Parts: sequence; structure tokens; C-alpha cells
Amino acid sequence: MTKKIIILLLPCILLLFITGCWNRRELNDLAISLGEGIDLEGDSYRISTQIVIPGEIASKSTGSSSNIPVRLFTTKEDTVFEAMREMTTVSPRIIYHSHLRVLVIGEELARKGIDEVLDYFSRDHELRTDFYIVIAKDTSAENVLSILTAIEKIPANSIVSSLETSEKTWAPTTAVKLDELIQDLVTEGKNPVLPGIEIIGDPSNGKSKQNIESITPSSYLKYSSIAVFKKGKMLGWLDREQSKGYNLIMNNVESTIADVRCPDKKKFNFEIKKSQAEVTANVRNNTPKINVSIKAEGNIGEMNCELDLTKQTTIEKLQKLIESDLKHVVQDAIKSVQDEYSVDIFGFGDTIHRSDKNSWKSLKKEWNEKHFSELEVDVKVDVKIRRLGKISNSFLTEIKE
Repeated sequence: MTKKIIILLLPCILLLFITGCWNRRELNDLAISLGEGIDLEGDSYRISTQIVIPGEIASKSTGSSSNIPVRLFTTKEDTVFEAMREMTTVSPRIIYHSHLRVLVIGEELARKGIDEVLDYFSRDHELRTDFYIVIAKDTSAENVLSILTAIEKIPANSIVSSLETSEKTWAPTTAVKLDELIQDLVTEGKNPVLPGIEIIGDPSNGKSKQNIESITPSSYLKYSSIAVFKKGKMLGWLDREQSKGYNLIMNNVESTIADVRCPDKKKFNFEIKKSQAEVTANVRNNTPKINVSIKAEGNIGEMNCELDLTKQTTIEKLQKLIESDLKHVVQDAIKSVQDEYSVDIFGFGDTIHRSDKNSWKSLKKEWNEKHFSELEVDVKVDVKIRRLGKISNSFLTEIKE
């Protein structure tokens, strides 16, 4: 009898824990934001929010529809939180940020400091931490989010897709999410970097529908360079080759191209298909030293040099040329950051911290300004050519006038 009573009472007890959707929000009441932009305007923050228009994406008719699938709302306030709330005065629906994919920060704000911005985005319970952060190079975040893009209907999705694709196939680009950025900010001996995106063409032309109706857009977005930060303030930019060197050290390279000169001054391309870097540290007499060992393998992508690729000695020579080229790229990246910015973006200090905690205690106080700037870094590169492509020697050598 007791068993039967328990069985009957159990469902009743479970019902007490079923609360229902007490905080549900109807889709018709929400404006979904996929892209946010923040700029500095005087002492205030200018917030830009890119809202998706579901009807424009689903609609197949032309008629009176503008066929522009997004709208951009902007507000300005003293704090990010206030500006986000004030967005309700210009948007007919509540802004829903949980699907945010990219945050664009204007360069002017990045140089002044992004600490307060990150505090809001890491604190708000509605926001996840898996969205990307990029810097608007030589322009505003509002302008970047205003550019209409081809192929991808939603510009925010285009910004993300281009970043993810270029990171996998083009070493000068790196993708950074909010949680990764915060981790770099709080890690001793490591300073963050962020990718830069710029507008090619006149920004005003990119805001109109004609920009995506032409076979050649008059304005488009392009990733270029990596922004160097010291804690929360941007110091400057790395160029393309320096960005590639940074990513080689940081193990961020899945695939890229090395542009190498032959002895006859012509060029060939080596397609890196696999790259692995190992960074170690040792400290002697309170003097730190870093060793960077990079192993790469790949294929010949294009050959304009007059060389006989059927010979093993030729392959070995090419491997040495590639090793020398990659070593130069890495060394130049390190030297440029040491001389221009005096800030450790490579995490060399963190490597020392993890391998020799006692030495790090005496080094960390003046790490960036003194020890990193004078740091000796030994770079070794080992390259293996795995394939020559569908042919060995180029047919160009057989063409006769």
C-alpha cells in the first residue's frame, strides 16, 4: 500500500519543479542582432546594431520590397549599457543579442582603450562569449556594419565567414573570440592581438542597394593586418608578413602560401599544408632566452624557376630556400614588435612563467619594457616538400619561340 501511495505522489511532487517558460520571448517581439559596432564620439559611445529582417531573407518577390535584409540602428550615450537600452527608442522591437556573431570596434576607441567595452560584453547575461571581435581599420565600426555584401545576404555573416575562411587558408589573418581575448588580457607574459578589417572604396557607396547589384561592388570589406594591444589599448598594426610570422609562432596556421625566390631571382610558391611550432624557454643568470622550432610540410603550388624538379638535390635546395624564407618572416615579426611596440604578443613571458616560476617573479615587473625588448630568440625551421603537383617540371620550360 505504501508503495502505491509513493508512486501516486511522485508525479505530484515533480510537478512542483516544472515552472514553465516564465521568461519566454516571442519571436515577433524581438529584433535579432548579429553584428554590433562601437565607436568613440567625444566622451560618449556610439553603438551600431545590425538587425536581421527575416521577411526580406525569406521573401522571393521583388515588388515594393527593398530586398535589403538588415537595418542598422545607432544610439549614443556615456556608457555602453545605457546606449544599448536607449536602442529601444529607435527600434520597434526589443534587441535580442544572444545570437551576436561579431563585434566591430572603431580604431579610435581601440587606441583609447577597450576595457570598459569588454566589461559590459562579458558581464551581460544575455550575451555569449563565442562571438568574434575585429577592429575597424582607418574607419568607424558604424561604416563597416553599413557595407552591404554580396553572396552572403547578411553583412555580419559575411564578416564572420570571411574571417573563418581566411584564417584557415591565409596566415596573415587570425580570428579572436571574446573569451580568448579576455584570457590574453589576464595572462601574465602575454598581450592580445585582434584582426583588422577595412573598407575598400567609398563607404557611402557601400550603403546602397546598387553596391550588391553590380558585378563589381564599388565598396567591399577586406581583412588586413593584425592590431597589437598592450593590455586594453591598441598600439599599432602588423603588416602582412609580420602577421604571418606571428601566426606561425602561435600555431595558428592551417594552410598558407610562402612566396620564395630562386637563385635565378624568379619565384615559386610553396603551399604549407601543415605547420607545428614549439616554443621553449630557459633562463641563465637572470637572462631569458626563447627557442622557436617550426616544422612545416606542403606542396609546390607554382614554379616559375628554371629548375629540374626530378632531381632530389633540387628538392633539397628548394627546402632550404623555404626554410630561410620562413625563418626571415618569423624573425622580422619578432624584431619589429620588439623595436616598435615593446610588448610581448607571442606569449614568451607566459612560456617562461610556466617553465621557471622563480625566474619569472624577478622578470615580470619589467618584462615588456626591458626583458622582452632585449630578448634573444633562436628560430629554427624544418621544411619538407611532400608533393610537386600533377607535374614535375613545368611545361613552360619546353615552350620554344
